[in-house]
Amino acid sequence: MKIVFLDAKSIGDDIDLSGFDQLGEVVKYGFSTPEEAGERTKDADVVIINKVQINEQTIGRAEHLKLVCVTATGTNNLDKEYLAKRQIEWRNVAGYSTETVAQHTFALLFYLLEKLNYYDQYVKSEKYIGDTIFTHFSNVFHDLNGMTWGIIGLGNIGRRVADIAKMFGCHVIYYSTSGKNNQEGYERVDFDTLLTTSDIISVHAPLDANTQDLMNAEAFAKMKKSAIFLNLGRGPIVVEQDLADALKNNEIAAAGLDVLCVEPMSADNPLREIKDSNKLIITPHIAWASVEARTRLMNIILGQVKEYFK
Repeated sequence: MKIVFLDAKSIGDDIDLSGFDQLGEVVKYGFSTPEEAGERTKDADVVIINKVQINEQTIGRAEHLKLVCVTATGTNNLDKEYLAKRQIEWRNVAGYSTETVAQHTFALLFYLLEKLNYYDQYVKSEKYIGDTIFTHFSNVFHDLNGMTWGIIGLGNIGRRVADIAKMFGCHVIYYSTSGKNNQEGYERVDFDTLLTTSDIISVHAPLDANTQDLMNAEAFAKMKKSAIFLNLGRGPIVVEQDLADALKNNEIAAAGLDVLCVEPMSADNPLREIKDSNKLIITPHIAWASVEARTRLMNIILGQVKEYFK
């Protein structure tokens, strides 16, 4: 068996992949263009990818290919009709990053809610040295307890965030982007209610026809001026120019993002203009990427390959 990783760098250099060596010949490429993928997959039995497009161009010469494994939950990069025509099976992985994405959601929230950038800079600028009193009150913050937390996308991650938010004393509500998701034990509301009543809104939804550009100028205008917006779902769920305008015009208080419309960040992204870290924090799509989550992910992929050939 020949196993080819087309973009191994996307899972990091610190994850042990030696288990795959026991299954056959393993070739790892850090990154692959579509042209390179076409050449690199031609002798493969298994192809393992994260973001590389899988279609006739990239696997058209792979006469022995039997299985494509995606080291992610989303499968938008697979031409599933072509795979079905070739009788090539595919696998993805769900649930491996629930804990780490939930953890990162709260990391972004507390950074913004408790004005941590401001207070960190206050102390490091040495203004605290010789101050008149022991507590500095100039940038107030509020208890999370008692706030309303609105969730867009109540899958595994959304439910985990909801449960943790309840432990902090939040009133949790959610909006079903498909209109079909009724989760027992969670309060479902319409989109306008979520926008107008939430103190915090976090997105944990997939990108589809129901969520593309969902958070636009109209949506931000309906939010509380004190609200914090968090996107841990997919970048194109947000109209980035509209979010930038909402932040500049103080229509909302702050935003924390782990995903963008174009990744890595494009030079013309309108959010580049906002340098105030009290209003905006962007992390480079790392919410899923704890060592434990990536290890879990690749152990699941290894199990999928073993199971298929068993």
